[in-house]
Amino acid sequence: MIELSTFLTYLAACIAIVIVPGPTVTVIIANSMRHGARAGLLNVAGTQAGIAIMLLVLAFGLSTVVAFLGEAFFWLKLVGAAYLVWLGIKLLRSDGRLGGGDAAGKSRNWFWQGFIVIWSNPKALFFFGAFIPQFVDPSGSTVLQTVFLGLVFMAVATILDGAYALAAGRTGLLLSRRNVRLVEVFGGTCLVGGGLWMALARR
Repeated sequence: MIELSTFLTYLAACIAIVIVPGPTVTVIIANSMRHGARAGLLNVAGTQAGIAIMLLVLAFGLSTVVAFLGEAFFWLKLVGAAYLVWLGIKLLRSDGRLGGGDAAGKSRNWFWQGFIVIWSNPKALFFFGAFIPQFVDPSGSTVLQTVFLGLVFMAVATILDGAYALAAGRTGLLLSRRNVRLVEVFGGTCLVGGGLWMALARR
């Protein structure tokens, strides 16, 4: 069983990790400001689905899966990096108009954007593999503890990323077209830069 002090340390670490904006948060904020909080919340749902799969991989045999996939992680990284660059270019080419409509197709796109962005960085899987085990008590069930700690991380990420989406969605309603364009340029530049960094980073 995980001790309370260990759990509180883990919880604080989760908050510190999630609260720092990265590519995922950039996508959530950009979509929320242009299309409303619902778009950002669907991004959040997509990222959580991706994280859930990562945690299941970790709980039921990270080393076996990594050994099996091998080079697939390298190519997955390149595909994900290209996707981030593509999203960034789309933002840079936008015209500052706030998006409208809630078509089912767009809803699916926002969900899968979140899913693809979290999986565009396979290092997240290795990060969980190095981070979570530090808080697992080897005398107990490692699978149950990993799943529990993973669910805690997902809860923290859902709350904080959801707060980003809601705040950005509210802010977007108050922005002029000119200011939205500035946000698009900033967000697009961050995504393109993040994609290029990911592609060029050492394996």
